[in-house]
This record gives sequence, C-alpha cells and structure tokens, in this order.
Amino acid sequence: MEKTIIMRKIKIGLIGYGTVGSGVVKFLQKRHEYIRAKYGVEFVLRTLCDRSIHKKDTRGLGKARLTTKIADVLDDKNIEVAIELIGGLHPAQEIVTTALSRGKHVITANKLLIANQGKELFRLAKRQNRQLYFEASVGAGVPIIKTITEGIVGNTYNRIYGIINGTCNFILTEMTKNNLSFSKALKLAQEKGFAESNPTLDINGMDSAHKLAILAYLAFGKFVKVSDIYTEGITQISHDDIAYAESLNLTIKLLAIAKRHENVVEARVHPTLISKEHPLASISGIYNAFYLNANPLGDILLSGEGAGQMAAASGVVSDLLNLASHGEDTHLLCNLYSEAPNFRIRKIDQVKTRFYIRFMATDKPGVLSTITGVLGRYRIGINSVTQRAHKAAWAVPVIMLTNYTMEKNLRLALEKIQKFSIVKSKPVAIRMENLW
Repeated sequence: MEKTIIMRKIKIGLIGYGTVGSGVVKFLQKRHEYIRAKYGVEFVLRTLCDRSIHKKDTRGLGKARLTTKIADVLDDKNIEVAIELIGGLHPAQEIVTTALSRGKHVITANKLLIANQGKELFRLAKRQNRQLYFEASVGAGVPIIKTITEGIVGNTYNRIYGIINGTCNFILTEMTKNNLSFSKALKLAQEKGFAESNPTLDINGMDSAHKLAILAYLAFGKFVKVSDIYTEGITQISHDDIAYAESLNLTIKLLAIAKRHENVVEARVHPTLISKEHPLASISGIYNAFYLNANPLGDILLSGEGAGQMAAASGVVSDLLNLASHGEDTHLLCNLYSEAPNFRIRKIDQVKTRFYIRFMATDKPGVLSTITGVLGRYRIGINSVTQRAHKAAWAVPVIMLTNYTMEKNLRLALEKIQKFSIVKSKPVAIRMENLW
C-alpha cells in the first residue's frame, strides 16, 4: 500500500524581483513537482512586490498578485513567509522588523542587514516565536551558515578563513592566470555579470567584511561591528606582486579572517599571501571557499559558486525547505539573541603577522640601508631582500619579507619611509598567513 503524502501549502510574499528574486521563482517552478513529492509541501507565491514590477517579465506567475506596494505583503494575514531580496539597510530593516512583528517568518539574503542588525532581529524573532533564515547572505548557495550552526555544531571554532567575494577572486585569478591588468580584469567581470556596474563594495573589501561579521557572530558568539573589522581591498595589487608571489610558491587571495584566542576575537579582510600547497590557493574564478578549524573535528573546507542567480536562489529555497521542516516552536541555532560574555575585539594594530613589502625606489647606492635602518628602529626583522630588474628607469621594485611583526610598528615605519625622496610611490604591504 502506497504511503499517502499530506500536502502542506505555504503562502509566501516575495519582495524584490531582481536577479535573485527572479531566480527564486525559476527555482521553485522548476523543482515544484520534486519538492511536492519528496517533502510534501507546496510553496504558493501569493504576492510579488517590486517597484518596477510592471516593466518586468512576469509570465508564468499564475495567480500571484503583482504589486509595487510593500504593504500588500506585510498587511496580508494569509502570507506566512516574507522573503526580502531588495538588499541594503533601508527599507529592508523596516520590512523584516514589520514582517516578524506581524507573525510572519522571514527569509533574506541581505548580508548588510544581518551584519548590522542581526542581533536585534534575532531577539525580535524569538519574542514573536518566528523564524529568521539567511543562508544566502554568505556564500550564496554554499551552506556555510548551516554547517556552522547545525552541520558541525558542538565544536568550538578557532579560525575561519574565507574567500567570500567572487568578484575579487575572479579579478585576481585573471590577473594571475591570464596576465590581465586590474582594470581589464574588472571590466571582464562586469561583462560576464560577476561584478556590479559600481563594484566599489566588492573591490574595497566591504562586501567581505559584512559577511565576515555574520560568520564571526555565528562561530564565536561575539557580535563584531563592521567598523571593527580591518578592511583592505585589492586595488593596490600589481603584476610585480603576483610574479614575486609565484616565485615563492605563494598566491594572493583576498581573505576574510576571523580568529579566537581564548576570550579575544580578531577579524580582518585584506589581500593575503598563502602557500600554493593549501586547498584555498586552488579556489579560482567566482568560486567561494571557507576553511574552518574546529575542536575536536579539525579542519573542514567548503567550496562552491558564491555568486550568480541560481546559486543565491538555491540558498533561499533551502531556507524555505528548512522552514517547512522545522516546527514553529523550534529555536534556530543560527538565531543568536545573546552574546558570549567577556569577549573583546583585538584591534589590527595589535595583530602580529609576517609581511611582504614592495617599495618602488631610486636605483642608487644606499637605498637599501636607508630603508632597512628605519625598519630596524621599529623592531621589524627582515627575512629576505630582493631588488628586481624592472623596465621603468625612474624606480625599481625592492621586495622585502619580514619576520612576524606588530602591525602598528610596520605602519609607523612605512609612513616614515614613504616620506623619503628615494621612495617614488606608496609602499605596498601584503600580509602573509600560515593557514595550516
């Protein structure tokens, strides 16, 4: 005798019909019968809201109500789940707050919102006994949030290393493998749809910083303000840096790094030199990757497409299915409404790392001794020095690798060295990280 599947219908309201929103609709349409058969649930798109909805292709949406008014979703008592996909902080914050207050579950892909207002929204969700899901806010379809909060929950997390911006990873890959200039690699990313027309938040590292704030909160239980995350982009990386890294069997990645040292948390985003032997070194193009160290599990690596319509849509649909399978009284482990006590943030000035430094300096005697003299006064030990041949007659690159040194000392030394007439441009310093 065949088992009878009890079909549950869940009415949803979708706010934002851009790339991700239209991807969610496509995903649900394509997998409709599969979801019905396997999970016994049917997601019914009751209302679709977008400020320019009447200019978009809405064929195949059936009986869904099309509207430009957000209130048409929030005021509808029949809608059980509100999906917020407009991005940004406002009015997204007001949308999510109102939806939760009115007894709706919420799914969002909004990293800016969760990074800045997550703790307050989780508290509201708990008070209202509603669920707030946000898997697609970090890594799109790569299930890093579920991995941390459910898949390997029970472990203590010590370190997180992430390649979490597909645009930057694509640019660095093209510069490394195809010798493209930064500007040409960026233009190619835009042509392929991997970068926004205004890519500032990607290339200056802020997109990664927002995602790292979410991961640090989930892994360590400490809410880290985005303003407390040292953030540096990739615009200063040159082919000289890439070539020298290659000669040392290293590669340059924009890494998001979070570490816990007992009750101290450090979080930073910056270009980083890592060994080409490490698994993260092979992550190329728009792929994202997360390398976690947990106790007692050890190291774990997750990777997949971190951008793109269907990758992000997959994350949203997985949230819908998780919502359908969890009871309303179930408290989500990812909704942390309180912080671990006695944690503090380590400022970047107090972080110790090794550095790669590139100076563009006048090619004449005494240059090296002048530079190393300043570094010595700031207690910065030099591991190696190389003066590379260069086509430019006005200056040559001088490459130095330091021993472990305090960030503050290096910054002060470079500020002093930069003022010398023998140094023709701002020195480039790239941190080196041992990920093993």
